[in-house]
Amino acid sequence: MSSDVLVSRPHYDSRAVALGAPEKNPPPEVPQPSSGSATAGYRSAKYTPAEWFSNYHTILQQAGTDRYEARSIQRESKTLYQDTEAATLQTQAEGTRLLGERLQDIHCWKSELQRHIEQLLADTDSLLALKTRLEKALDATETPYAIATDNLNCRARRPGPDLVRDSVEEELLKEVDLIRSVQALLKRTTAQVVTQIKMNREAKQTLELDWSDKNQAYNFDEHCGRYSNMSPDTQLHPSSATMHDQVCNHTSWTKFTQDNLSKALQEEQASNSLRTLVERVLLDTTEDLRAQCSGVDRAFSQRCVELVEAKTKLEMRLAQVLEQIGSQERNIVALRQAIHNKEAPLRVAQSRLYLRSLRPNMELCRDEPQLSLEGEVRQIDATLASLQQQLSEARGSLSHLEESRMALEKDINRKTHSLFIERDKCMTHRKRYPTISTLSGY
Repeated sequence: MSSDVLVSRPHYDSRAVALGAPEKNPPPEVPQPSSGSATAGYRSAKYTPAEWFSNYHTILQQAGTDRYEARSIQRESKTLYQDTEAATLQTQAEGTRLLGERLQDIHCWKSELQRHIEQLLADTDSLLALKTRLEKALDATETPYAIATDNLNCRARRPGPDLVRDSVEEELLKEVDLIRSVQALLKRTTAQVVTQIKMNREAKQTLELDWSDKNQAYNFDEHCGRYSNMSPDTQLHPSSATMHDQVCNHTSWTKFTQDNLSKALQEEQASNSLRTLVERVLLDTTEDLRAQCSGVDRAFSQRCVELVEAKTKLEMRLAQVLEQIGSQERNIVALRQAIHNKEAPLRVAQSRLYLRSLRPNMELCRDEPQLSLEGEVRQIDATLASLQQQLSEARGSLSHLEESRMALEKDINRKTHSLFIERDKCMTHRKRYPTISTLSGY
């Protein structure tokens, strides 16, 4: 038999301690036997049979209870992980489905954004082409303006009475005013086109930024949709599940894109209206300029006809005057000759009268020959006076005819010079007038 003294040990519930239950009051300490008591006997340090059975049954009962609790926990755990597994798979499937729907929504909005971006790009390109046409049309108006002002300057050099404010000058002044108003209109229209191009580009940039964000979000969501429980690149991100205060909701997200598309649609409509306006402006200004050009050309043609007709009449009258001058000169020569021819008869008659005045005494009588000679002298004197008067009148008429000739020649020269300005300079210069396609900006 061993000489070791058996002492009772305090009982601790290790399971309760593990679960965090408060520790039971330990049993009172059994006094340690001294070396003297060991020699005295063994009874004081041993359990009784009743305590042994009690301890034995307590252990059995506790083991049974733990076994029952373990089975209950196992059943609950099995049910829990089966339910949570199904719920997790269902939730994951729902999340995958929602991601798919979200991808469809993003794809639809991306397509709509892309369509409007392309439309804005096309509208901007068409407006840029119209801007180029407007600039070319504006440059093309410089030629008509230079032609009209040159015509006015040339016609200002018309000589004398031909410097008249006629229908041609009125039409030219109308043309100058029309060209200036057309230039102002084209400048204002060009400024509107430039402003609209800027607004289109701003709207296009907004849509492109929205499209870029949606494209990035689409790629992220598409990558999320490919994640599965077997994916090797998944990680735990505990903070990603927290709700962000600054994040927008689905309604504001949709409204943001709708607002952008609405703004883009407004710019598209404005671009269409502006394109129609520009086309109409170019058409109207071209028609107005060509119509005024035709009016000026008709006025020039009419003026040239009038000048040619006036010049023809002047030339015909000059020919008549020259013919009359020749006749008058011949008449003057004839009158001079007639006066000269009267000198001999006058000398004869006067000589006869002189000699007969030398008759002596009673022979110096006024007989019939004397009376005849005196009448002859008076007749010749009257004839010479009449011829001299006629010669003076003929010389005055010849002087007037010469003045008329000079006036006709000067007026013919003026008409010739005016006709040269109208037809050879102005109308020839107007052949450089821009065509309809040039005035339209092509």
